Amino acid sequence: MANHSILWADDEIELLKPHILFLEGKGYQVTSVNSGSDAVDKCKEDHFDVVFLDENMPGITGLQALEEIKGIRPDVPVVMITKSEEEHIMEEAIGAKIEDYLIKPINPNQILLSVKKILDRKRLVTEKTNTSYQQDFQSITMSMYDADHEGWADIFKKLVHWDIAIEETENKSMKEVLQMQKTEANANFAKFVEKNYVDWLNDEDNSPVLSHQVFKKWVAPKVLDSDSLFLIVVDNLRLDQWKVIQPLLSSYFSIDESTYYSILPTATMYARNALFSGLLPSEMQKKFPQYWVDEDKEGSKNSFEKEFLEANLKRLGMDMRVSYHKILNSSQGKDVFEQANNLLSNKLNTLVYNFVDMLSHARTDTQMVKELAADETAYRSITKSWFENSSLFELLRWLADKKIPVVLTTDHGTVYARRPYKIVGDRSTNTNLRYKFGKSLSYDGKNAFTAKKPEDFYLPKVNVSTSYVFATEDYFFAYPNNYNHYVKYYTDTFQHGGVSLEEMIIPFAFLSPK
Repeated sequence: MANHSILWADDEIELLKPHILFLEGKGYQVTSVNSGSDAVDKCKEDHFDVVFLDENMPGITGLQALEEIKGIRPDVPVVMITKSEEEHIMEEAIGAKIEDYLIKPINPNQILLSVKKILDRKRLVTEKTNTSYQQDFQSITMSMYDADHEGWADIFKKLVHWDIAIEETENKSMKEVLQMQKTEANANFAKFVEKNYVDWLNDEDNSPVLSHQVFKKWVAPKVLDSDSLFLIVVDNLRLDQWKVIQPLLSSYFSIDESTYYSILPTATMYARNALFSGLLPSEMQKKFPQYWVDEDKEGSKNSFEKEFLEANLKRLGMDMRVSYHKILNSSQGKDVFEQANNLLSNKLNTLVYNFVDMLSHARTDTQMVKELAADETAYRSITKSWFENSSLFELLRWLADKKIPVVLTTDHGTVYARRPYKIVGDRSTNTNLRYKFGKSLSYDGKNAFTAKKPEDFYLPKVNVSTSYVFATEDYFFAYPNNYNHYVKYYTDTFQHGGVSLEEMIIPFAFLSPK
């Protein structure tokens, strides 16, 4: 343990000599003074790792000394000690950003615990996190080999939990161990999906909830139970990104969260259209040819989400007032917030926010954004920062105040693509890096999941030789004739369309206002 220095100010400091000797015996250096003024002077002269302040001292009070010390050393942790249990004193001290608040009489162990919470917190948290992860490591690994779809959702939730927890410890070696386990998990998950995916599409009772089932199974009942409900879809929101914004909402809502599985390809054209329409891709193509745009055709692939949603509601017998808004920038977000009061007359209001998707694309195309979102930790951080300052968060707080329930979800996630995978296709082959669609695809069969019969996957089939191939784990497709360019440009970018835990197992949350 480092020789941390402590400043202790109390007008009865002599009576606290046993406490000081106890701390010194634990390796701390303690400087004692008997007034708030002396404490301020000492802080001007020296740096201390923590300051203990008695609240009731002659001359300037502990609260006054606290204010002056924070003006000199704004980052120094201060612990307020007082005989008084008056609420206003506690509130003033907390408002001044104290680290701890102790009420006399105090014993040496109370003081030691307070010091450890402040000075040794990171080390103690790191040690506890490492120990807990080591204990969980084996059980996670063992569960990969016989997990069903619910088991895989649980595995992924645990991996996300440890990813965020270990990030806070800054333990590089433990991060490397976790990354290896995540890689192993994705490899086994890909095998699991390949074995079961087609069966899921044909056996609803034994499948996870899939994109096209979410509205009927989970959203529609909430709509029917509410006077007005907001369905908010944040495009491209990964489970780990949801987990870092969830605490921001917990003060305003009771949160009932779950996960569902995105259909393949885990791309907006397929997954989000399925979410709104309640149909699989080939069903959309057949029932609504005026809305469905094939891969090989020009035009936006998601221009008819409102129409798909309205057709879905009609099929479910839900005749009601609805609205649909797609928010592509902050200005549009502010416009929706300003008209939010008018939307309350609708039974269902659907909002699609595209920021996270735009961030993933900007990170690929713009060097500055790539630097800002250098890895998954930074990607989470930027998402959280955006959300904290967004019109979406402002709207959610307003809805909580109005007691309006919210469903918040996404259409698919993204995977941090690290490894290139060679593939050859003709000119009609699509450009997505995580799945390919075409009639002349040539590739090594490993690390890819092939849909040789698209009709079994409920995917559109343009001609008899059409097939789909999905990249698994963290691979991305690259063409041999421009291989070095693809490797340089797309390695360590966030991509979607393929088979991975990050792309397929995605958050769904019902937010009930408190």
